[in-house]
Amino acid sequence: MAEGCAIVTGASRGIGAATATALAADGWPVAVNYRSDADGAREVVERIEAAGGRALAIGADVADPDGVADLFERAESGLGSVLALVNNAGMRADGLTPQLAVEDWAAVLETNLSAAFHTTRRALKPMLRARFGRIVNVASIVGPRANAGQANYAASKAGLIGFTKTVAVEVARRGVTVNAVAPGLVETRFTEGMTNGLADAIPARRVGTPEEVASCVRFLVSESAAYVTGTVLTVDGGLSA
Repeated sequence: MAEGCAIVTGASRGIGAATATALAADGWPVAVNYRSDADGAREVVERIEAAGGRALAIGADVADPDGVADLFERAESGLGSVLALVNNAGMRADGLTPQLAVEDWAAVLETNLSAAFHTTRRALKPMLRARFGRIVNVASIVGPRANAGQANYAASKAGLIGFTKTVAVEVARRGVTVNAVAPGLVETRFTEGMTNGLADAIPARRVGTPEEVASCVRFLVSESAAYVTGTVLTVDGGLSA
């Protein structure tokens, strides 16, 4: 593993927390980013440190370019050059398209898609200099398939997949990989109220866990995935098969 640190956005709970823990277990010092859940982020840091790892909780709104600048400056001063980035921060604001508020459209696109642009653009500078980097974007199976009531969410995740593939092609020659994972139904606070009865439609007949998604991110960040770039790893128990 190259010497440097990892940033995981939206890492105070769920998939982000599991990913931060998994990367720390592989030896990465991890910046645990959060927007509002400071207590959750501190708990993640404590778990990592208890297991012998290094971590730092950093509050920043990654939909704000100034917040991104602050996040990277604090991560670099506390943990070292950022050579791995996991764009996990996300939100939902569901509603059928005719009733979807303009504000809800904009907020979801800013958080789920524009934030990944801001962080990726900033992260690529040290990665390209080091000729090593790993970027993983947490998309969703909702990106390439319809899910009524989530036009904004689907658009943001489909855009994130397109963004992933394009940036991957741009930087592949410099030892930087850019991939996405596309979770299906995963048991987190983010999906509360969505899981009842839906497991019957999943071939695996169950919902996934944050740790199962995190293990896929962990692989994509590892040295073993050096020849994997521009791809989308689906983690959905066979739902989109």
